[in-house]
Amino acid sequence: MNKKMLKRRKRVFEIIEVGSDFDRTSRIYDYLNAGSIIINLIISILYTYEPIRQQYEFWLVLIEGLTVGFFTIDYVLRIWTARFLYRDLKEANAIRKYVFSFNGIVDVLSFLPYYLPIFFPAGTVAFRMIRIVRIFRLFRINAYYDSFSVIRDVISGKKQQLISSVYIILVLMVASSLCMYSLEHKAQPEVFTNAFSGIWWAASTLLTVGYGDIYPVTVMGKLFGILITFLGVGMVAIPTGIISAGFVDQYTNIKKKTEIGYEADMHFIKVFVDDNDPWVGKRVADLDLPVGIIITVIKRKEDIIIPRGDIIIEAEDNVILGAEPYEEHERIKLKEIILRKQNPWTGVRIRDLDISRHSIIVLVKRKNKALIPNGNMVLREGDRVFLYTQKYLTNASEFEI
Repeated sequence: MNKKMLKRRKRVFEIIEVGSDFDRTSRIYDYLNAGSIIINLIISILYTYEPIRQQYEFWLVLIEGLTVGFFTIDYVLRIWTARFLYRDLKEANAIRKYVFSFNGIVDVLSFLPYYLPIFFPAGTVAFRMIRIVRIFRLFRINAYYDSFSVIRDVISGKKQQLISSVYIILVLMVASSLCMYSLEHKAQPEVFTNAFSGIWWAASTLLTVGYGDIYPVTVMGKLFGILITFLGVGMVAIPTGIISAGFVDQYTNIKKKTEIGYEADMHFIKVFVDDNDPWVGKRVADLDLPVGIIITVIKRKEDIIIPRGDIIIEAEDNVILGAEPYEEHERIKLKEIILRKQNPWTGVRIRDLDISRHSIIVLVKRKNKALIPNGNMVLREGDRVFLYTQKYLTNASEFEI
C-alpha cells in the first residue's frame, strides 16, 4: 500500500478515536459523535408520543436518517482503520476483532435495523425493537470524559468485593424466603403458595420497603419480617459502602497524581563506574542500554555533565539512570538478609544453599558494590542478600517494590 494512503488512513484513525485537546479536528469529531448519539436517542423517545409524531413525523424521520447515516459512515471508517486500533494484528484479523468486539456489535446494530425493512418489509416491527440497542452507543461518550471512566474503574477495581456482597444478599434472600414460606404457608396458602412467593417477599423487603402485595400475618412471620428488614438495611448498604469507598480512593489517587504526579514520572538510580567496568572508555551513544532506560546525568568528581551521544564514560563516574516506575497493582515482595558470622549461608556457594527452588536471589550487596549473583558466588559475612521467596526466613526484612 502506498505510504500516502497509509498516512491518510492513520490520520482518519486519529480523528475518529478519542482526540486530545491539541487535535482540534479530532475533538470536533468527538463532539459530533456524542451529539449524534444523544440526538438519535431523543428522536427515538419523541417518536413514541403520538401528537408529536403526527405533527413532526417528517422532521423526526429526517433527523433520524441523518444520525443513522453518520453511524454508518463511522462504522465504515472504523473498519477501514482497524489495523491502527490493533497494531499487533494483521489487517484482516484486526477487522475481525473489531467487528466481533462489544463496540463493533453495538455500532453495527445502531444502524443496520434502520435499513433492514427496505429488504424485509415484513419484519419492520421487530427491526424497530432492535434499534433499542443504539442506547449502548452512550458508552462511547464514556470514553470522552474522565468522570465517566471513574465509574468503570471503581466497579472494575471493587469487582470481587461487589460479587461477594451480592452473593451474601442472594443467600440471605433464599434462606429468608424458605423460612417465611414455612411460617406463613398454613396461614395464607393463597399468598405464599410456594418458595418463589417467599423469594419475591424477601426481594421486596431486603431491597426496598416492600410493595404491600405480599406480607406476613402470623406473629412469628411478623417478627421474622422485622429481623429480615433490619438485616436487609445492613446487607444492601454493603455494596453502597464498597462503591462509595472506591470513589473516594479513586478520586484521592487522581488528585494525588494531578498534584504530585510528576514525582512518579520516572525513577532514578545511581551507578558507580569503576576501573574494570565495561562502560569505561565508551561513548554514551554506544552503550547497550535496555529500551526505556536513559542516562540523565553524569557526575564526574565535582562536575555535573548533561550526557550527549559523544560523551566518553570515565572510571569513577557516577551515572544517573532514569526509567519508568513499576506501577503494577500486585507488588513484588522481596526479603533482605544481612549475613552474620553464625548464619548458615556464610561461606556457602549460592547453588549449594538450602532454599526453596521457587526462591531467587536477585542481588548481593557487598560493602559498597552491588553484585549480580551466580551459582558459583560464595556468600560472605556482612553481605546483604536480596531475594524473592514465599518462605519464612528468620531475621529477614520484608519490603515491596
